[in-house]
Amino acid sequence: MKKTSVSALTGLIALLIFSWGCGRKALPTSGADAVGMSEKRLNQVHAIIKEAIARKEFPGAVLLVARKGRVVVREAYGESQWVPDHKPMTADMIFDLASVTKPIATATSIMILAERGKISLSDRVKMYVPEFVPYVDDWNEAGEDARILNLLTHTSGLPPYTDAVEAGKKLGNPCSVDDLVKYIATLKKTNPPAAEFHYSCLGYITMAYIVKKVTGQTIDVFAEENIFKPLRMKHTFYKPAQKFLRLCVPTQVVEGKPLIGVVHDPLARLQGGISGNAGLFSTADDLAVFAQMVLTKGEFKGVRILSPLAVERMTSIYPKAEFSGRGLGWDLSSAYATNGGDIFGPRSFGHSGYTGTSIWIDPETETAVIFLTNSVHPEDKGQIIPLRSRVANVVAASIIKK
Repeated sequence: MKKTSVSALTGLIALLIFSWGCGRKALPTSGADAVGMSEKRLNQVHAIIKEAIARKEFPGAVLLVARKGRVVVREAYGESQWVPDHKPMTADMIFDLASVTKPIATATSIMILAERGKISLSDRVKMYVPEFVPYVDDWNEAGEDARILNLLTHTSGLPPYTDAVEAGKKLGNPCSVDDLVKYIATLKKTNPPAAEFHYSCLGYITMAYIVKKVTGQTIDVFAEENIFKPLRMKHTFYKPAQKFLRLCVPTQVVEGKPLIGVVHDPLARLQGGISGNAGLFSTADDLAVFAQMVLTKGEFKGVRILSPLAVERMTSIYPKAEFSGRGLGWDLSSAYATNGGDIFGPRSFGHSGYTGTSIWIDPETETAVIFLTNSVHPEDKGQIIPLRSRVANVVAASIIKK
């Protein structure tokens, strides 16, 4: 009897420890009314998502809405895949974030290095990549050197992308980030730095290399040790392990098979799945934790990732590239910011990903909207951009009390 009591007590203690750990990871839930939102207005979002799925604009989705540190919507819709067979979507599933990788992993890592005095955002890119050629005008005159801040704001003069197949022929497949960045560095620039905004995956691939050059760690390792592990984002990583594949939402069918736990982006895939522009996988719950960290000025439950001033710089339009509508990693008002809708204020910010993922955060109302879909499954013919805006509008319109 005594042994049984001890065993029961031991089990209870273990359960409490486990529960405490889980509690630190996730945000608490709440009714909409408790955080100043109209439940009736908010519930309209479910119908518009279901209608889009019925029109076969995408197979399924997960929506998480949080306000004032509490989750008020955590809902799965439709199916996680159509090919090779149909499977239901669940709220805990893991999505290929595509370009949402840029602010979550790469820009945050760069800002951590800036805070530690390891780099300056005014550093010339060629300090780390000597092969980085400048813009050359029609009279064969070379322009100024691009700086890290230009990479962050997509104003470096780098083209948006480069052909992964052609790069693979020259560099091998897979290739190292070192070789790919040297290849990118020699590409013809579209304009002088800080002159034009051209959304560029190549700049973020370059910054992942800079992280490696400075720290000796690839972007996946650095981000895990300095961002995801401290925040207990246990389902956020590059190259999901075998045990997580059952939770991974498939993307496009490539060579007859859907990509499951394999990054969709061709340049990230060329690098074996680890890149600064794409490659990160995560869940709505983990992204909610990250969003709350940003809303609380770089800290979440006693763990500080960034300083308040760094968060402010990242999430405000950067003065040296004001025309871009971008902060240092985040989008506020560029042409790509439609996932923020029409009602959230000018201080709100976010990012979207090609696979159908998006996050939008509004510090004024302390609200985060995480909308994850698999719109590229199975044939990269899905429609998601208009719906993102409508979802954000419904959420914003449901906020009736500050």
